Amino acid sequence: MPIRWYGPADPADPTYCHYERVVNLCLHGGLFAAVNTGLWFVQGMRHPWAHLGWLSLAWGALWLLHLIIVLRLRPRTQTLDQGEA
Repeated sequence: MPIRWYGPADPADPTYCHYERVVNLCLHGGLFAAVNTGLWFVQGMRHPWAHLGWLSLAWGALWLLHLIIVLRLRPRTQTLDQGEA
């Protein structure tokens, strides 16, 4: 199910900013998957490229760093204490 934002787009809203970061992360991951798969396919069809493994690892590490940043910056939800009703 796609992520949808209902209501006005307010860049000051922390939830809106979080969804924007999640969408950017998904775009980053999709671009990584598409380009990386294409490069490995072309390498398999033609001559080997010695540095493709390093490129894939570096880009994958950047995507993981992006994921960590998105998770660290997510807005905190307020929960009710056990004693409150």
